[in-house]
Amino acid sequence: MVWMHHVPSLIPKVFDKFIWNKNRDEKTIYLTFDDGPVPEITDFVLNELAKRDMKATFFMVGANVEKHPNLAKEVLQGGNGIGNHTFNHLDGYRNPDALYLENIEKCQKILQDTLEVSPVNFRPPYGKISKTQSKLILAHHQIVMWDVLSGDYDQDQSAEKCLSKTIQYSRNGSIVLFHDQQKTEKIVKKVLPDYLDFIIDKGFQTGVL
Repeated sequence: MVWMHHVPSLIPKVFDKFIWNKNRDEKTIYLTFDDGPVPEITDFVLNELAKRDMKATFFMVGANVEKHPNLAKEVLQGGNGIGNHTFNHLDGYRNPDALYLENIEKCQKILQDTLEVSPVNFRPPYGKISKTQSKLILAHHQIVMWDVLSGDYDQDQSAEKCLSKTIQYSRNGSIVLFHDQQKTEKIVKKVLPDYLDFIIDKGFQTGVL
């Protein structure tokens, strides 16, 4: 598996219409969690955040909101941000534009009906999106990427490395990506408490996108 914990500076320059980080002058970390809501992991994340009076942004998969509406409501009631992550976690590269856009709208409707919110923020699953898709989506949404990837989904990466690399690349304005899904549950439960404590120890605030 080839992936990078930190996005090289050239990529945001090339894809400058996407949001990769926030104000580098402010001592704020923007925590994001993709793929939920999923029982046992999303509620764990919410509890850890609440213990430290922290907030995050959750990019939700519409099908999971449909399955777990009360858990989705808990996320919102905790003062966290909500983003659209498609209805079925579709890969933009592998799906035609019309189907991909329809899937985004389906997620948007579920979020509106369930949470009474209409998120502006959209994150493409896998970070994969075509030029045509992005142009169409940007007419209605902000496309939010990340500059720090925890790699919590990588079964070959130890929790210790996940934590150390995520800490290493975190700085003012970083958008940090974790996942609240079954595949990442074991790693996130080991890593997240220590990472949140790092945020406090270094004097960072957490922000909602």
